[in-house]
Amino acid sequence: MQKQLIECVPNISEGRDTDKINQIARSVETVDGVKLLDIDPGKATNRTVITFVGEPEPVIEAAFRLIKKASELIDMSKHSGEHPRFGATDVCPLVPISGITLAETATYAHQLGDRVGKELGIPGYFYESAAKNEKRKNLANCRSGEYEGLPKKLSDPEWKPDFGPSEFNDSVVTTGAIAIAARDFLIAYNINLNTTSTRRANAIAFDIREAGRIKREGNPITGKKVVDRNGDPVRIPGKLKAVKGIGWYIEEYGIAQISYNLTNISITPMHIAFDESCTAAIARGLRVTGSELVGLVPLKAMLDAADFFLTKQGRSLGVSESEKVKIAIKSLGLDDLKPFNPREKIIEYLLEDPSKKLVDLKLSAFADETASESMAPGGGSIAAYVGVLGVSLGTMVANLSAHKPGWDDKWKFYSEWAEKGQKYKDRLLFLVDEDTNAFNKIIEGFRMPKATDEEKKIRQQAIENATKYATEVPFQVMQTAYDSMQVMQAMAKEGLQTSLSDAGVGALCARTAVLGAYFNVRINAKDIKDKAFAKDILERAEKIYESTLLEEKKIMAYIDSKM
Repeated sequence: MQKQLIECVPNISEGRDTDKINQIARSVETVDGVKLLDIDPGKATNRTVITFVGEPEPVIEAAFRLIKKASELIDMSKHSGEHPRFGATDVCPLVPISGITLAETATYAHQLGDRVGKELGIPGYFYESAAKNEKRKNLANCRSGEYEGLPKKLSDPEWKPDFGPSEFNDSVVTTGAIAIAARDFLIAYNINLNTTSTRRANAIAFDIREAGRIKREGNPITGKKVVDRNGDPVRIPGKLKAVKGIGWYIEEYGIAQISYNLTNISITPMHIAFDESCTAAIARGLRVTGSELVGLVPLKAMLDAADFFLTKQGRSLGVSESEKVKIAIKSLGLDDLKPFNPREKIIEYLLEDPSKKLVDLKLSAFADETASESMAPGGGSIAAYVGVLGVSLGTMVANLSAHKPGWDDKWKFYSEWAEKGQKYKDRLLFLVDEDTNAFNKIIEGFRMPKATDEEKKIRQQAIENATKYATEVPFQVMQTAYDSMQVMQAMAKEGLQTSLSDAGVGALCARTAVLGAYFNVRINAKDIKDKAFAKDILERAEKIYESTLLEEKKIMAYIDSKM
């Protein structure tokens, strides 16, 4: 069963006092099973975005401790900053990451809110998918009037808090209120402008954000508001859905920014918000100089941005993940105001196992590790890595062909082959380490206790399961390396003819990977007690083996005919 993971992204109303920020953030780490991912303070906004992740129950406990610590260290009666706010912990959204639905996440948001109200005496509202009525779904409605408007708001029956006291008592004077949500992944994203004008930054925000701007008679800025039959202002919608935005001046940087919340990046991704802002800025005589991510970003958002800009340039999309991340950073100008370290800003990278993988070693270190007296990495890992090298060569030919002068009309064709090659490469890279991991599981099985009949039975089953898996992994190497040969075959026929030899070497490497992995399937399968399983995987492996030899002959014959 997939582990349930949720992310919590509290925004606290302190962005200048490092000691306070760290005390509040570190309270999260007092809970086992929670990983603190990011602390992102802003001086001008006097606000810090903190990000942590874990299973639901530990995350709720960590969020409660953070809210409690913030209420002890932050006095809202003395707070000032550019960002709208009404509490020490201003907002505390919960975001489903894996194995859990948004509705289930909302239940945990309600648990947290009820506890905050009862145990800490902090009033608050549920918003987004945790909202208990339609009007409170929008955070802007919940926070309208900000801290200064709380005395009136809390006493208004229409805005009775969802939890906590309904009065602006001595405790609430210092803590303020809080908004707690369950929501989809949101990106807080700022666009940098070559101006100091908040009004002009706002004009662009109104052009872009979904809510747009209020319609006026005559002068679009000073004219009388147009209202509907209910007396509500009529709005001119902005260009992009699922986008909230305002303009502000950031003294820390000496520029105006457009501050966006991208509330659904499958509707409006980061790169579209950036590109449309560039267009709107130029139309108003301004220029976008870059952008800024507040908090963390999913890897997919960065890769999608890279693909968008590569496509605009007519360049191959079949480049490595690391190269795409670099392209996204430069295209979006994420390093305009300060360095952007993807290892600290991309969620998936922060969640990676810190233990060193074989594929992270230098070539010389990998060779030394293989040559050592340790039994792993062995032939299976090496076969997988030879396959990596093979399909990397085929992908190189595709990328070179996509960039050849005069072949601009065919770049998509080569890009598609390069993308296929990258997928095979990434799969084989995973299998390099997984083959060694599978072998280690067999060793772990043999080390299990065997003093009693029950222990012997458990140990025997563990060894059997590990041996099956250690046979399945090289089989996957065989299948992937064989499938990758289509890239080399296509590039030998359709790619740059000056790289014909590269396609040929790639095919030979793929063939070697298949044969090497086949040896490992056979030697591991003989120790499997489940003979039906062993027979089936050996028969399938033999078919791939024979197909690979035939494919190799075809490719070699073609290359020989062209040499």
